[in-house]
Amino acid sequence: MSDSPENTPNQVAPGQTHPSWDYDEAFSRQRGLIDTEEQERLRRSRVAIVGMGGVGGVHLITLARAGVGAFCIADPDTFEVANFNRQYGASLQNVGRNKAAAMAREALDINPELDLRVFETAIDAGNIGEFLDGADVFIDGMDFFNIEARRLLFKEARRRGIWAVTAGPIGFSTAWLTFDPNGMTFDEYFNLNDQMDRLDQLIAFAVGLTPRMTHLPYMDLREVSIQDKTGPSASLACQLASGVAAAETLKMLLGRRPIRAVPWYSQFDAYRQILRHGRLRGGNRHPWQRFKRWWMHRKFSTPEST
Repeated sequence: MSDSPENTPNQVAPGQTHPSWDYDEAFSRQRGLIDTEEQERLRRSRVAIVGMGGVGGVHLITLARAGVGAFCIADPDTFEVANFNRQYGASLQNVGRNKAAAMAREALDINPELDLRVFETAIDAGNIGEFLDGADVFIDGMDFFNIEARRLLFKEARRRGIWAVTAGPIGFSTAWLTFDPNGMTFDEYFNLNDQMDRLDQLIAFAVGLTPRMTHLPYMDLREVSIQDKTGPSASLACQLASGVAAAETLKMLLGRRPIRAVPWYSQFDAYRQILRHGRLRGGNRHPWQRFKRWWMHRKFSTPEST
C-alpha cells in the first residue's frame, strides 16, 4: 500500500452531538421493520461506497438514515453546477468542495456518531486494501464510464469475501445487480477481459446491467458521449437506485433472504411503470446479449457518436 499523502484517508471526527440526539430515538421509527437486535447489528456494520455523486451520495444518506454506523467513502471530484440536476450534495455551498468531504459532513448531520473513513482521491491498487478493510458490503456508486476502477473494486471485494451491489440510474429507471462473493464474478457476468478495448467494456457493462433495456423507447442515445463521458441522467432515477441498493444491502447486513445474485438482474422503470427481472443464463455470453453488444458497438464506434 502506498504511504503517499494522496492515498491516505481522512478519519473524520464525529460531529457535534446535539443534547437531544440519541441513536435509539433517531431510528426508532424503523421498529416493526427492523427489530432491536438487527438495529444494533446495523450500528456495528461498515459499508464501503465508491463515488459520492449521483447515486453514491444518496446511497450514503439512505443507509445513514437506516442507522448503519460506519462507512468508507471515496471520490476525487469536486461539486460543480452541472451536478445540480441529480447529485445529493450539489448545492451552492458545496461548489468547488470535494464530494467525499462534503458528503461526510452531510452524513454526520444525520448521525454524529458515525465512524467515517474518507478518501478524497480515486481508489486504485495503492489504497484499495485500506479502503475495503473491515467493510461488510461494497456498493458501486461510480460514474458509468469508470470501468477500470469498477473491475478492480469488484475483484478485490470478491477476494475478501464481501458482497457487492451496483445500482445505476438509467433514464427514468434503475437497474441493479448483486454479486455473491462465492458466485459469478463481475468479469464473468459482463464477459469482460483485459484484451477488450475500453469502448467494448463500456458497452458490455451497459448491456449486462440492463438486459431488458426498458429505457430505450424514451432515451435519446445521441446525447451519450463516450469521449466526453456524459449521458442523460435524472435525480429521480438516482433516488430509485439508492432505494434498491439500500434494500439489498440491508438484507446482506441482517442475513435476510432472498438475495438473488447474478446472473439474476432487475430493472424498474418508474416512467413506464414496469418491472423487469429474470435470470440471464451465461450473463453477457448469451446469444441475444452478444447481438445487442454488436449493435451498440456499431452505433458508438462511428466518429459522430463518440
